[in-house]
Amino acid sequence: MSQTIAEKIISQHAGTTVRAGDIAIVPVDGAMATDATAPLAIQAFREMGGTRLWDAANFSLVLDHATPAPNERVANLHELIRAFARETGCMLYDVGEGICHQLMVENGHVKPHDIFIGADSHTLTYGALGAFAAGMGSTDLAAIMLTGQTWLKVPRSIKIVLNGRLPTGVVAKDVILYLVGRLGISGATYEAVEFMGTAVHNLSLASRMTLANMVAEMGAKAGLVDTMGLQLPYEFESVKPESDASYRAIYEYDVSTLRPQIALPHSPDKVVDIDEAVGQKVSMAFIGSCTNGRLEDWQEAARVLEGQKLAPGVRLIMAPASRAVFNAALRDGTAAILSAAGATFITSGCGPCVGTHQGIPGNDEVVISSTNRNFRGRMGNPNSQVYLASPAVVAATAVAGEIIDPKEVGIVRRT
Repeated sequence: MSQTIAEKIISQHAGTTVRAGDIAIVPVDGAMATDATAPLAIQAFREMGGTRLWDAANFSLVLDHATPAPNERVANLHELIRAFARETGCMLYDVGEGICHQLMVENGHVKPHDIFIGADSHTLTYGALGAFAAGMGSTDLAAIMLTGQTWLKVPRSIKIVLNGRLPTGVVAKDVILYLVGRLGISGATYEAVEFMGTAVHNLSLASRMTLANMVAEMGAKAGLVDTMGLQLPYEFESVKPESDASYRAIYEYDVSTLRPQIALPHSPDKVVDIDEAVGQKVSMAFIGSCTNGRLEDWQEAARVLEGQKLAPGVRLIMAPASRAVFNAALRDGTAAILSAAGATFITSGCGPCVGTHQGIPGNDEVVISSTNRNFRGRMGNPNSQVYLASPAVVAATAVAGEIIDPKEVGIVRRT
């Protein structure tokens, strides 16, 4: 059939063979909206005459973008969403349960081979499972809520082959920053990005989620990670492309010599090796988000911070990707290490990442963050500067007070 992964999954759902450029009408296996997008989706659903969801069991609402409610307006929107969930019987994740993308994977709402649509641009994260997951606007989601179907223009595909083994201290976030820097923020516009290669096979689910998550910063429609080596709590069949599948481009990289990466203000594709940013002073550090708020990210930060203290004048804010992540960090001692170093924990959610509350920087402040975007004003203040990095680099920088390679933290603190 000579199909890519995206073409195969869409064909399975469309009931006919499709290729890049075709228009397909497909049933969806699941859908979700957040407090940032659900109110408009609910309004559009009502205007379409909707009274009953196509399948309440496969539709979720998540309060995560501005939680707990920072003002009366948002509180009333939350109440609207809660009332809709009670009325329709759909799944509601209320304040503190977690970030939508973590919850959809963590709680089994999306599985390999699925087509899943979310009213959020980082829905692509679920491609870590071998699902075709895409973000759409609130009106498109409303139509799905009503019919259980959507239309797709089958995207062209790009293949990225990652070979070798990541050096110590270099993680999936460094890989995806490097790739965004190489391809640019429009380098995969409305395309499916497939990740293959030996380096991918050794990655955890959390790391694969980081890869799929940030193809949004290339403009991609979907990110699909080879599931070879992936461990899930259920049996599944991997989706593989045909050996002679047609790609718009194929890129191959050896990650064995990759250095930690930094995205400079004010774009996620302004990426350099850490050596070019070393010495930049910071006043705020943030570890969290749908990109890097999972347990392995917190453990990575804890390995750097154990026995250390934050630099004077630097605050480190931590937001778990879900309540389950936070509870796991409590159980294994990770949270205690982070707290002893001076970290501040906030409600699981998107607040600092999207600039709604719980971590907005002041004018002229410099932030280093494990999030996915650093456009001017992204974290709530257009007069601040945001650098993107891995959790280890963020933690090391919080200790040193300036951007630094995590391997150097012990040396710096001893002098």
